[in-house]
Amino acid sequence: MKETAYAKINLALHVRRRREDGYHELETLFAFVDAGDVLSASSAQADSLRVVGEFGGALDDPFGNIVAKALQSLPHGPGWAVTLEKNLPVAAGLGGGSADAGAIFRMVRDSHGLPEDWHARAAKLGADVPACVESVACIGRGTGTELEPIANDLAGTPVLLVNPRIPLATGPVFKAWDGVDRGPMEGDNLREMALAGRNDLEAPALTLVSEIGDVLRALEQTGAWLTRMSGSGATCFALYDRPELRDAAKVAMPAGWWTLAGALR
Repeated sequence: MKETAYAKINLALHVRRRREDGYHELETLFAFVDAGDVLSASSAQADSLRVVGEFGGALDDPFGNIVAKALQSLPHGPGWAVTLEKNLPVAAGLGGGSADAGAIFRMVRDSHGLPEDWHARAAKLGADVPACVESVACIGRGTGTELEPIANDLAGTPVLLVNPRIPLATGPVFKAWDGVDRGPMEGDNLREMALAGRNDLEAPALTLVSEIGDVLRALEQTGAWLTRMSGSGATCFALYDRPELRDAAKVAMPAGWWTLAGALR
């Protein structure tokens, strides 16, 4: 079995309030890129996980990571020998670990079927995991686990992801949020909602990693119709009307930055 763990981006991410349980009430517009990590699995005596790829070394405890936990949370028959090709940077606002877990859920779904409470099991692993299981554009509310479908008028849109190769943990970014509710998402379709939206974590992330501003300024010069930071950073994205604009932008980025050119699913 083989499955792509599609990179997640937040076209908009509105933080509405801090909750009594310590989490934050969110409204977010999930979208997914047609590329990411790659997982493969074959039958084995017991579950095992091997991590390879450019960013594989960033996972210092592969047996305690979210892929292993996803395997443990689902009935899947005999053991699986899983290889994770880690192509997405870690702690990057792309839902990399959640996308990997979502890919495991899809592999189990295709081979054995998912239990009725799969959504709850996914949410227990992480707030982004339920959205990453389907990996299609949707609205997320609550902590991001309450999903609403939305018509996807942006499927096929050229997208460029850029990261300054600086990891940024989610916790400190949320902690630095100023607590101001700047209002709900608005619009009648995905494009309108993205354009009218914002990422409320962008400002606090910039106080922690100023290089995010360099990435955004570079992308704003490339003819994109939307540039924004994804999730809690530090990855930023740009959306284009034509793939040649995206490809030219990729070439124009500094050599030291990580880039990924693709299209929205």
